[in-house]
Amino acid sequence: MKTAIFYYSQSGQAHNVALRISVPMDTVVFKEIVPKEKYPFPWSSDIFYDTFPETRLGMPPSGIEPIDFSDIADADMVIVVGQSWFLSPSLPLQSFFADAQVRSYLNGRPVVFVNACRNMWLMTSRKIKEYLADIGARFVGHIVLQDETPNLISVITIIRWLVYGKKEPTRLLPPAGIADKDIYNATRFGEIIERTATEGNLNELQDRLLEAGAIHYKPSVLYVEKVGHRMFGLWAKFIRKKGGFRDPRRLRRIKLFNIYLMTVLFVVSPFGVLFFYLTYPLHHVGRDKQIDVKVS
Repeated sequence: MKTAIFYYSQSGQAHNVALRISVPMDTVVFKEIVPKEKYPFPWSSDIFYDTFPETRLGMPPSGIEPIDFSDIADADMVIVVGQSWFLSPSLPLQSFFADAQVRSYLNGRPVVFVNACRNMWLMTSRKIKEYLADIGARFVGHIVLQDETPNLISVITIIRWLVYGKKEPTRLLPPAGIADKDIYNATRFGEIIERTATEGNLNELQDRLLEAGAIHYKPSVLYVEKVGHRMFGLWAKFIRKKGGFRDPRRLRRIKLFNIYLMTVLFVVSPFGVLFFYLTYPLHHVGRDKQIDVKVS
């Protein structure tokens, strides 16, 4: 079987995930997603938050550099590896799925999406489903590799990594990002994808991936994500009223959003998790999980 793997990676984490998944596969061709708008790593705080409105509203400011499809025209399987930004697909991923050549290539093909993220992946998953359905691709598999440290600790470590470039652990903090062992063990997903596709049983792929631990479902975190996603939409529209991408006139509103986000993360979200568990019987966790982890 021949597999085309498209990936976008700033820090190298998503690329490493893609490499590990590919290990058991027969023939693999990697294609890097290169956005025309360059996003720095580490980020400056201002540029990072200025990227928020367009990310949340699905308005990528640029496309991607052309991709050579000549050596993957006969690929049997497509895997896309990327990440979430601000509870949405990253802007490079959005640009990728909006590209006319990409859309033509993916039409009718089976696609597995791999999200290498902090811990909030649900709204990204829903958006990816919309993209693939609109393209006419066949969404057959979804894998989430996430930071398994407690939510507030992962907020601190990810900011330290994204803004200051410091991934390594300290005396009090674990290393940022997905654990090395989880990336290393992602080879099991590649084996399942290869075997299931070769057998012609892609309808069973997601169930097999889930049995292997492809998604660690954290209902309290995803509850906070759903609420946050709605609020992010209001903030994104509020900021856009002052100007488009990189418009300095909106900087004051972006700084207000920064203050809001830090307040929500460290003050409000713990109470949100507590409220979720206090009202647990009122939530349809089992039903929601069945919907959220499926690809159709």
